[in-house]
Amino acid sequence: MLTPAEAARLIVDHCAPLPAERRPLKEALDLVLAEDVTSPIDLPGWDNSAMDGYAVRAADVAGATRDRRKTLRIVETVPAGRFPEQPLGPGAATRIFTGAPLPPGADSVIRQEDTEALAEGRVAILDDRDARHNVRRRGEDLRRGDVVLTTGTALGPAQLGVLASIAHATPLVHRPPRVAVLASGEEVVDLDQAEEILAGRKIASSNSYTLFGLIRRAGGIPVELGIARDTKASLREHLAPAADADMLVTTGGVSVGEHDLVRDVLAELGCDMKLWRIRMRPGAPLGFGTLAGRPWLGLPGNPVSTMVTFELFARPALRRLLGHALPFRRTVPVCVAEQITLGPPLRHFLRALVKPEPPDGALTARLTGPQGSGILTSMARANALLIVPEDRPAVPAGTTLHALLFDDPVHVAPPPF
Repeated sequence: MLTPAEAARLIVDHCAPLPAERRPLKEALDLVLAEDVTSPIDLPGWDNSAMDGYAVRAADVAGATRDRRKTLRIVETVPAGRFPEQPLGPGAATRIFTGAPLPPGADSVIRQEDTEALAEGRVAILDDRDARHNVRRRGEDLRRGDVVLTTGTALGPAQLGVLASIAHATPLVHRPPRVAVLASGEEVVDLDQAEEILAGRKIASSNSYTLFGLIRRAGGIPVELGIARDTKASLREHLAPAADADMLVTTGGVSVGEHDLVRDVLAELGCDMKLWRIRMRPGAPLGFGTLAGRPWLGLPGNPVSTMVTFELFARPALRRLLGHALPFRRTVPVCVAEQITLGPPLRHFLRALVKPEPPDGALTARLTGPQGSGILTSMARANALLIVPEDRPAVPAGTTLHALLFDDPVHVAPPPF
């Protein structure tokens, strides 16, 4: 059996960025650029005011104080969105507002608080602290021809704003993957059978909902295939629509039980099986292969195992399809707050709450409770996976281990677990 890191490398190596397409800017959030973007303009396109006040020449306001005012004549008012018509000569000022272009001859903007409007179109300057300040120079942000964003950049809100500022309305991005999701099992039903669930006769397909959320959070588009019965015919019927997806994720049916038929059906459909089990807990019965050239991940049916294996293996695969060069979350060192005793010599991924604690703010990990693979509340209370190596059957309090934080935005190229 492969280690988790070996399995993760194998899976990611069989995933490649999806084809690129141009998308309207407002539909490109969290997608990944497939080309460098260069600026066609200087930004800003002209010298402009950084605040409301008066555009002046520094020489005309030097030495101004409240006791030794400098009086200037106002030649015009320039709001944002309009260009000045009058150049500034000696003794002149232009009333100006934030973002408005500076008139020729001006090299300073005196903030409004340091001025006093006078009669007959004049203004008194009460302080010279803004001499040669409060001016945004043409091209100080970007110069024409500069590379604004590079291939592989994820487009967050700031990146969308930058592209909008240079009128780049349709960036070339890798399209988001469509991820087909299939649950299976005679005992599993959707929420339209709530009475059966509440009566204890059936089990809710919670995995369908957690996977829907996980796929959306990872940047994919979930495509629900429903819940297949434990027959080959039902599995084939439900798997048929997956032909239009970029990735297939199944949950359940990948163990060694008599009714776990997913592997057999996929093999009959031509799936090239790459792995079937890995050395870890929870989540040992993990399947991976390619079906018609597209990745398939078979996640265990236990709710915690589903979420853990998605985080470690499916999420990085999705990030690779999206075009990210760094698919894996990093791990960080944490101090274990309590004694931990484990069973078999496997690498364990325990649900934990990690937070800084006094006196020095060091990250400390505490388990969220019982760690059974069916206890979904242990995941709901967790913000991290605490990684315990296979050679550590007992972990004393105070030991330093590594944890993978669910909300950590920092990613790395090799699997760190």
